[in-house]
Amino acid sequence: MDNKLAERLVNIRRQIHACPELGYEEENTSGLVRGELDQLGIDYISHIAGTGVIATLSKGTGPTVAIRADMDALPMQEETGLPFASAVKGKMHACGHDVHTTMLIGAAHLLRDMPFQGTVKFLFQPSEEGPNKDPDRKTGARRFVEDGHLDDVSAALGLHVDPSLPVGNITYALGPALACTGFFKIEILGKAAHAGAAPQLGIDAIIVATQLVQSAQTIISRHTPPLETAVLSFTKINGGVAPNVIADKVVLEGTIRSLSLETYEEVISRLNRIIDGLKLTHGAVITFDLYFDIPSVLNNPQVHTKLEQPLAEVFGQPAVKEVIPLLAGEDFSYYSRKVPSMFYLLGAQDPTSPGYYLHHPKVIFNESCIPYGATFLAKGAVSLLEGYR
Repeated sequence: MDNKLAERLVNIRRQIHACPELGYEEENTSGLVRGELDQLGIDYISHIAGTGVIATLSKGTGPTVAIRADMDALPMQEETGLPFASAVKGKMHACGHDVHTTMLIGAAHLLRDMPFQGTVKFLFQPSEEGPNKDPDRKTGARRFVEDGHLDDVSAALGLHVDPSLPVGNITYALGPALACTGFFKIEILGKAAHAGAAPQLGIDAIIVATQLVQSAQTIISRHTPPLETAVLSFTKINGGVAPNVIADKVVLEGTIRSLSLETYEEVISRLNRIIDGLKLTHGAVITFDLYFDIPSVLNNPQVHTKLEQPLAEVFGQPAVKEVIPLLAGEDFSYYSRKVPSMFYLLGAQDPTSPGYYLHHPKVIFNESCIPYGATFLAKGAVSLLEGYR
């Protein structure tokens, strides 16, 4: 990548970073993407899953492969102090999706002038961070897949910036690489009563909640095989109105993670059984709402093998490292369960921002990673086209 293109991409990234948009609201970002594609003369369809853009670049005949970027930001206030920091109160690109979108635009620039045989699809996807008010609670990747946009694709490739990893490095895990992820809300409705004079007339939602939390801990410790990775965390609790009133409502929230879809589903099943038992024991009304739910990312060893040459060319073999899976969630999982796929973590560590990770208001991503990511996406797409010919 020449310096002129690298500088252009940095400018694009800063435009996106200063104007973050939440899932399914990425109108400005989508417009910027379309403008770049228009200048490149690359065909696209827009307003896919709302704000998504899918571009196609074909040369000769051959298979079709997909490379993907997500476009949405997070509902949090930026605290980096950067000159191009978010100009939108309460919204920030704290997960690096502005960098992802920029790298995919860079890959389009490179691929336009690279020789290959086949078709590359550029997936500019909305709403990776969650369904964000979607009535069907579906993320952008799920909508892309269900709408048939990967039906003709032989393989897919994606990247995610990692601010804990030095620039010029890239890591991966094979098989289940990122976790099945669920966010839940449990509402317990009991019956208020005088806490001193007549507690027997109430149904204590706090007692029910504490028993539920304690019982749920045995799901992992006593009902999940020791070598299976699983997490069940309660992270929020709210209830009660006064010190002399039996609480009639408690709300719990938390997350479930596992690398195995079977284990993940078993955790959910056992949690529901505990809830059913507490309903019967206490006469409380309990609702369990798994409002965000995605499977694990599956990295395909055969796809990785086809990408070994571009990995070595872009990063050098010592900088390409296999690591253990990470219990973070990513809706690239829907692509990986539709077609053979690989998802990599790209070094984006900034020396001025030590210790801050994804989703932190002070995280800074090193823009020097952009040429690495864009070049690998472009060369990786060509390698996959050759591998699936």
